[in-house]
Amino acid sequence: MDALVEGTHGDAFAVLGPHVANGRRVVRTFQPGADGVELIDAGGRVLKALDRLHDAGLFAGDTGDTSGYRLRVRWPGATQDTHDPYAFGTLLDEDDLHRFAEGTHTGLFRFLGAHPSVVDGVHGVRFAVWAPNARRVSVVGDFDSWDGRRHPMRKRVPAGVWELFVPGLLPGARYKYEVLGADGSLTQRADPVALAAELPPSTASIVADPAAFHWTDEDWLRRRGALHHAGSPLSIYELHAGSWLRGQDGRELHWDELGERLIPYVAGMGFTHIELLPVSEHPFGGSWGYQPLGQFAPTSRFGTPEAFARFVDRCHEAGVGVIVDWVPAHFPTDIHGLAHFDGTPLYEHADPREGFHQDWNTLIFNLGRNEVSAFLVSSALAWLERFHVDGLRVDAVASMLYRDYSRKAGEWVPNIHGGRENLESIAFLRRVNQLVVERHPDCMTIAEESTAWPGVTRPVEEGGLGFTFKWNMGWMHDSLEYMSRDPIHRRWHHGEMTFSMIYAYSERYVLPLSHDEVVHGKRSLLGRMPGDEWQRFANLRAYYGFMWGHPGKKLLFTGGEIAQPHEWNHDAQIAWDLLDHPLHLGVQRLVRDLNRVYADTPALHALDADPRGFRWVIGDDADQNVFAWMRFAEGEAPALVISNMTPTPRHGFRIGVPQDGRWREAINSDADAYGGSGVGNEGERHAQAVPSHGFDHSLVVSLPPLSTVIFVAD
Repeated sequence: MDALVEGTHGDAFAVLGPHVANGRRVVRTFQPGADGVELIDAGGRVLKALDRLHDAGLFAGDTGDTSGYRLRVRWPGATQDTHDPYAFGTLLDEDDLHRFAEGTHTGLFRFLGAHPSVVDGVHGVRFAVWAPNARRVSVVGDFDSWDGRRHPMRKRVPAGVWELFVPGLLPGARYKYEVLGADGSLTQRADPVALAAELPPSTASIVADPAAFHWTDEDWLRRRGALHHAGSPLSIYELHAGSWLRGQDGRELHWDELGERLIPYVAGMGFTHIELLPVSEHPFGGSWGYQPLGQFAPTSRFGTPEAFARFVDRCHEAGVGVIVDWVPAHFPTDIHGLAHFDGTPLYEHADPREGFHQDWNTLIFNLGRNEVSAFLVSSALAWLERFHVDGLRVDAVASMLYRDYSRKAGEWVPNIHGGRENLESIAFLRRVNQLVVERHPDCMTIAEESTAWPGVTRPVEEGGLGFTFKWNMGWMHDSLEYMSRDPIHRRWHHGEMTFSMIYAYSERYVLPLSHDEVVHGKRSLLGRMPGDEWQRFANLRAYYGFMWGHPGKKLLFTGGEIAQPHEWNHDAQIAWDLLDHPLHLGVQRLVRDLNRVYADTPALHALDADPRGFRWVIGDDADQNVFAWMRFAEGEAPALVISNMTPTPRHGFRIGVPQDGRWREAINSDADAYGGSGVGNEGERHAQAVPSHGFDHSLVVSLPPLSTVIFVAD
């Protein structure tokens, strides 16, 4: 009795509910604060008034046949008829428990968490949570005044999962788990496998509506596999859902509102995919979602899970894919979250040399633990299965691969072989990617990986990590360094623009100009460009032309397409009023046309991951800061890309080409329509039988100042 009243009893099912004691049938129930409790039958007829055993609200009574009884609880000012949670047997399947313990369960969002269910004909919600070292775990919520003594759970061994069926509870109910930890701590925790959560800064989980969303994207799903391989055009518009556009009152838009404005814009700009900064539930908006706690729940900031599903469905209807950033590397230390969940380091490593990220003040998942690995594997698959997203961009992969990531000597623990590689993380990443290939071969995984780790995009069966694509951080860093220099100094740094082709086919790459490049004092992309206003815009346009002509898929963070002059601010919308200025409007037009030409020209994308698709024409002209190369595709017209990275126009410039005939000027970043000077080639040039640069034919062209020109053979 004392343990129940004090909330320290670890096995409430051994005491509460129907039991046989000394040959008699008894029912016990603990209802703190109740005036009285009666047993009633299905029709509401009183069978027996229970005796009060303790002033705190413990009631019991002898009964005859206890099957089918209910409880009538008389509260001060109210009466409640309910089924007894402690009259129900075990709920979780033994096979599910076994697979979870061994780490092979891949659908934890169906097994753990809160699920509206019908048990023995009774409607309610089944709860299950992993907390193997806790002394007691209870479900708490508005339905029990957040009193952890009201609904203590049953522990299933050896898996360490606690379960309880709460009769009468409906979708939409707020809840948490109250955990009496192994260390004596008492905390109320959000559900690690919650499918919905309340709006931050509130932190409760919400029982999600089990009704299946009605998808209409069957046609998209049938054909998306052809859109995600290395030979497809892939142009990604990366954005933070809360700051792309805001309401007139400055509020963040909901998914339905974003769908009305964002999707037509992205499709009209010619981007093939949207990439969303993490939409998993996260407590601190300033983390942009990169410190998530709800690995299975879309953040409630932008609406319900159903609203997010509608958004994805509408994207697919418009022919736009959806990639979400996914963060399995670390999690924040908020007390309602995963840290020391059951009074022990459960999800994280115990040793801070393994379990604490110094850079981000976050905790590192212990991926060597079967249950933690299963938790995150299930999260990855949930986004693909529940919400039909087309790909996962995996954040901070480098921090997962190396035990000494951002650590000094003595601050990290070697692996079992004495090395710096994180063997557990490697195995985890391979497992995720392998499962995606097996179950969703038409989906992508993309690694944000900043080191020279070999085989990031090599298949798992060939010893690689198995990602579909990898961000080319080296290209991004080198090319931005070059473009930020005054043209007079660029001749000394020519290799910063050519070095990427030395390793261009070591992986399948995405060229990223991401959110990370326009924050924390790095300046905006336009702000990095040298010169006066006209030159800064010309430099940026030339850079975009260089990027779209370079092997590799494309990624541009929102605001870059309108040359936003200031850094990205997650608390404000993109400065759309800039489009009243011709130079900003010109950059937007250029990006739109680059996407169109890129998609329509197989030579610019079909052999992105094949060295046969590229040939330098001019790669060593440092004195003139000119770069030129050919792009090829089997059986298709070749494309010629020329960048002049000086403010000096070059007329009568002869350049070799592989075939005779007309070469159409598909892109000229210096065109009048883009805010340029209008120097160009009148839309076309015809090849002459004059050998040059190793080819039998050549063009005589004009190279506009600070420009990229793309010619496509007819």
